[in-house]
Amino acid sequence: MGPTRHSLSRATRHLIIVMSVMLVGVGLAQPTAGRSDGTAGATTRQLDIASELLPPDMGQTELTVLVPETGHTIMGTMLDYWRANGAASVYGNPISEPYLAPNGYYSQAFERGIFQFLPEVIWTDDPTVRLQPIGETALAANADVIRADGRRVAGDRRASRNVPAAMDPERERAIYGEGGRLSSETGFSIFGAFGAWYDSHEGWFYLGPPISEPFRHRGVLVQMFQGGMLMERDGVVSPAPLPRENPRLFGIDQTPPTDTNVPVYSEELFITAYNPYGVDVTALPGRRSIVVDIGSQTLTAYQGDQVILQTLVSTGLSPNDTEIGAFHVRMKFPMQDMEGFTDSTGEVVSVGTSEGQGERYSVTDVPHVLYINYDAEALHGAYWHNNFGNRMSHGCINLPLDVAEFIYQWAPLGTAVTVVE
Repeated sequence: MGPTRHSLSRATRHLIIVMSVMLVGVGLAQPTAGRSDGTAGATTRQLDIASELLPPDMGQTELTVLVPETGHTIMGTMLDYWRANGAASVYGNPISEPYLAPNGYYSQAFERGIFQFLPEVIWTDDPTVRLQPIGETALAANADVIRADGRRVAGDRRASRNVPAAMDPERERAIYGEGGRLSSETGFSIFGAFGAWYDSHEGWFYLGPPISEPFRHRGVLVQMFQGGMLMERDGVVSPAPLPRENPRLFGIDQTPPTDTNVPVYSEELFITAYNPYGVDVTALPGRRSIVVDIGSQTLTAYQGDQVILQTLVSTGLSPNDTEIGAFHVRMKFPMQDMEGFTDSTGEVVSVGTSEGQGERYSVTDVPHVLYINYDAEALHGAYWHNNFGNRMSHGCINLPLDVAEFIYQWAPLGTAVTVVE
């Protein structure tokens, strides 16, 4: 239902103001100091953290759940991003409660990475939760390693792992010949199995740039990145359990929860709607992602590499074409009225209930709304038409009602949404 990037100068600035008002006006205000993650449910312990460092309520889950494997709980935004990025199958189970990290960010540690909420990116289309940059610390702490050629080095900064491929023309040619590339930030390589994992898990946001070349460590091939380490064992790539192995090194507060009288984590707590595609996702591993294809007017949802849902949709009708690009689920409403103004060409020029110029439109009680960008474009149910497979909207992605209900439960904040032509 929203404006396109073509109307950015007129509509997007207005939208940010509108969404800021929405945060206060519909209960999506910043949490009070001492609360963790702005959720409405009970917290496991009170945190002395300034409210501006905590995630505001953007529609994340209100549940707090216990993960019995490690005895810790997860809630709110951290729980949403953990689920969106593959839960235990990717970053492992929690090994802390939420805490304020030494670098000043609201954080929670998992076995294979430390999630941190970055308030400075909340009004962007990028993920607001990233991995704490622990790679350099880990690299310095493990200077005595085995090189890729099998020779032992003890803190030798000339070792092959420490020389960016950008400084070795022959190696650079070989990497490009294998379909790889070099990091524009560090000059180290991104290729092979590590590169495939990096690309399929939005490594540029979560792991950050590589800070070494691949090398052998403890008998397996590894590569260091700003946010952690990838390791390849028996042909399978995964993040290494750096936080679990050395929590003190990374300033992890492992204080146990004071209240474990909360539900045990299960996807069945979140997904109660039937999947119209017929796939039971409650026990599936893997990161969640959505691809919307404008040309075919379809939406395909993935968990890991598996297609778990495919459906016809209705995207934006010109001049309000749905934006092409990579986005994330940013804000969620179980139901919302959508209102705005269009100009003489039909282009949306402003959204919200405030006064505007042009012709007013209003659609009430829109169900299961998941905003994906700050052009006010959202995935949502559409009860006013059954013409899916054809462009129909002001820029949003209209879904059949049963699909919208399922997607709303399955796709937490942080779920990647890619829109292609």
